[in-house]
Amino acid sequence: MSSPDLPEAGPAPRSAASRLLTWEWVYLGYVLFVLAQPYFSPQRAWWEWPLAISVCAATALLYGTTLLRGPSARHIWSSIMPLAAVGALAAPFNTNASVLFIYAAAVAGKALPWRDARLWFAGLTVLNSVTALVSRVPMPYRLWGFCSALVLIWVIGLLELKQRDRRQEQENQRLRSAQAELLAAIAERERIARDLHDLLGHSLTAVVMRAQLTKELAAVDPERARTEAEEIERNAREALAAVRSTVTGWRRTSIRAELEAARRALAGTDVTLRVAYDDNLILVAAAEHELGLALREAVTNVARHARATICHIGLDADEERVRLVIADDGIGGTAPEGTGLNGLRERIAKLGGAVQRTGSAGTTLTITVPIGAAR
Repeated sequence: MSSPDLPEAGPAPRSAASRLLTWEWVYLGYVLFVLAQPYFSPQRAWWEWPLAISVCAATALLYGTTLLRGPSARHIWSSIMPLAAVGALAAPFNTNASVLFIYAAAVAGKALPWRDARLWFAGLTVLNSVTALVSRVPMPYRLWGFCSALVLIWVIGLLELKQRDRRQEQENQRLRSAQAELLAAIAERERIARDLHDLLGHSLTAVVMRAQLTKELAAVDPERARTEAEEIERNAREALAAVRSTVTGWRRTSIRAELEAARRALAGTDVTLRVAYDDNLILVAAAEHELGLALREAVTNVARHARATICHIGLDADEERVRLVIADDGIGGTAPEGTGLNGLRERIAKLGGAVQRTGSAGTTLTITVPIGAAR
């Protein structure tokens, strides 16, 4: 039956060649019971063999056509009704022809909803009973075919309904799995995009600023220019290594590593860094990773946009939350948030935390994470 969160979808369509190979063709073997009556009849009439062969041929044609086309509600008139009609005409003269009612029930179970299919089962049961009453086959031979059909109409019909529902559920499960894989792939691409932005935004900003400084120092202070060039090379190598590890999904950062990177990045822009950090504060790896990336994004924004002279970084914790604060004395303002801050908010929100930004008297970014998610 259909999933509550996905639109109902039928089984994947099969080609005519695959339908020719289906095991359901084996069920046509049951129609051979129709030949049993003229074969074992001690006083068979001349018409019994032609009738039995005609019934077998009609059943093979109607049921085989259903298998080739695939079951659907369109086959009510093209399959179920003709099967029932042939059975009703032949069963009074050949008791085993009541097997056609079973074939009709099987097709109804394949093609119709539960309510409609059960109405057909009831109708076929009534039709089977009426043909038993008007049958010309003597007792007790008459009961052998009609009684078995009376039971198998419901048994086979309900089994077909359950098998159809099971196939439908398998198809829905396949669709749900495909949807989950697609969502996972999208989430992974978004994660990599955020990580690459965080990594390259910080590293390339440092490289650009140091390159500009090196160009200015090349003529007046060659020794310091050479030192800055070495720092550019180191920043580029670190960025390359970080990108490689990000793509493979194994990158982890720490607060201490990001504080050291912040110190180097701000030194190239003449920003004084002041840090208040409790060395005894221990965070879980996932929380420290996200806070480290948040620190990286904030420091990158200070270096690129703030025009600050001092940057304060503080990390503390109490009984309810861990708080990371990055504040500068730059130009401040209320400019719209870019991709980096939006990605930062998404990261912290996954930990159940929040990000607050104020733009008066410089810019202050306050990041809080529940203590339960951080320690």
